[in-house]
Amino acid sequence: PEWNVRADVVARAMRLIRDGVVDLEGVEGLARRLGYSTRQLNRLITAEVGTGPLALARAQRSQTARLLLETTELPIAHIAFAAGFASVRQCNDTIREIFADTPSGLRARAAKSSQAKRDRQLAAPQAIHLRLPCRRPFNPASVLDFLGLRALPGVEALESTSYRRTLRLPHGHAVVTLAAPVPGRDETDGPAYIGADLVLSDLRDLTTAVARCRQLLDLDADPIAVCEALRYEPLIGELVAKDPGRRVPGAAEGFELAVRAVIGQQVSVAGARTVAGRLVEAAGDALSDPTGPLTHLFPTPEALAELATSDPGAFAMPTSRRRALVALAEAVADGGVVIDPGADPVELRRSLVALPGIGSWTAEYVAMRALRDPDAFMPTDLGIRRGAQALGLPDGPAQLLAVSEGWRPWRSYAMAHLWALPIPTAEIPARPQKGRAA
Repeated sequence: PEWNVRADVVARAMRLIRDGVVDLEGVEGLARRLGYSTRQLNRLITAEVGTGPLALARAQRSQTARLLLETTELPIAHIAFAAGFASVRQCNDTIREIFADTPSGLRARAAKSSQAKRDRQLAAPQAIHLRLPCRRPFNPASVLDFLGLRALPGVEALESTSYRRTLRLPHGHAVVTLAAPVPGRDETDGPAYIGADLVLSDLRDLTTAVARCRQLLDLDADPIAVCEALRYEPLIGELVAKDPGRRVPGAAEGFELAVRAVIGQQVSVAGARTVAGRLVEAAGDALSDPTGPLTHLFPTPEALAELATSDPGAFAMPTSRRRALVALAEAVADGGVVIDPGADPVELRRSLVALPGIGSWTAEYVAMRALRDPDAFMPTDLGIRRGAQALGLPDGPAQLLAVSEGWRPWRSYAMAHLWALPIPTAEIPARPQKGRAA
């Protein structure tokens, strides 16, 4: 989880490796994204973790192969390519080196496990069923309910206790279903987990899909570190102690989150869902095999920018907000704004607020959810001000900013606890301003 906290080049590189960038673009592509030479990057990562990015990516591929061997009935040849290996022989050699066993041996050992049998039985047709572990304590409702309340028509859905969504991935797309464990089972031993069903159009995207799901639900967080830092804080310590497993919802894709943040400025959650849903229907890619309410992938930056030219009426919003969305789409499309796991949080904030109609609230919100910045803070957010008022704290942005200094470097988690508070009866008048939420 240390990589989830830091923002230096090694931490950003580790997040990109986890997202599958080395498999797609090689070490040269990884270095190019970070603005370093391949030699410099190799030296930095090796000095920090003891090995280079290629070896780290190779280890990740072997872990993906092991996961597929133990939880699916896929042929070994298919697993080798799904995990990112160039050949079956390369997969076999790597597994022997890392696990001191053959792929068939790993599968045979797993077959004796009752849990592995259940995982294979739970998988829907053409789906891979996985358990995504995380550290305890963990409150799955803190993220699943947040995402479900904001579910975007056509792209997301909350069904009973399961959250479902579509994902645009490097080689295709996926439909993922994420669900908390069934209550009543023994949940005290070992790591907590989220059950995940992934239906992939291309198995090579499995590693990236898993990384996106983990980021979305904040499964790589270190709740012990957060709790130890905040539970004795006199202003919000009691909230943290009551719910130490609360997580900060992430994002499946940075551009999607930024668009939705701009749309959500000064409108209700329901209103933002409606407007964003119309854009999805107008510019998103329709699935060839829709599953229930999931029918589309979120639009690409290029598609959204083109829609603004071909059908400006599809943007049912004030002119200033439409201008902000188009500027954002064009900036992401041409590389002027980069919103991916390896982006520099300081540079991302700077590039976002430089766009017309985007202010500090939006930049902080995107940094918190898309880059998993644990220390983002939005003192002008109405939900934060209401939460502060409920605790008897000063609700003015300047006073809140001063109070939040005691919550560093976990201010994002402090905000998650404030958002969860019941809204007080007394309303706080909103102060409209560029980039401020309603």
